[in-house]
Formats: sequence, C-alpha cells, structure tokens
Amino acid sequence: MVFYTGRLFPAWQDSLFVGGLGSTNLVRLTVKGDKVVGEERLLQDLQPQRERLRDVRQGPDGALYIVTDNAKGKLLKLVPKT
Repeated sequence: MVFYTGRLFPAWQDSLFVGGLGSTNLVRLTVKGDKVVGEERLLQDLQPQRERLRDVRQGPDGALYIVTDNAKGKLLKLVPKT
C-alpha cells in the first residue's frame, strides 16, 4: 500500500494505492481528510493471467512500481500514456 505524492500523475495526488492479493487489481482510493470517497480498479487486464499483486511502491520518478507473484513474477512500472 502506498500514499501517492508524486508529480507524474497529478490527478492521483493524495490517493492511496492498494495491491489486491485476492482481487488481482491495483485499487486507487480517493481520500478526503480521513475518509475514502472514491475507488478505481486498475490493471484489470492482469486478471486472466491470475497475476496477484504483492507490493506497490512509488518511485522517486513518480511512477508506481508493482510486483506480481505468479510463477514468472513481474516488476511493472506504471506511467502515464504518452
């Protein structure tokens, strides 16, 4: 789980990102004060491969880095589309 403070995704400032071991999604929670006011599920295209997300971190470049746990686990870098 990571609280996003980077500049690469301005719309995601102050969002909480949670990797879902059971759901295989990256979940972005929109937080206002001490309440969750929105939820968005990302990386749903990983579901057919049963990619469970073990960890999510924010890099110094503002990208989100995600580690999966299947037999050929992956390190994913999430950046905006150009």
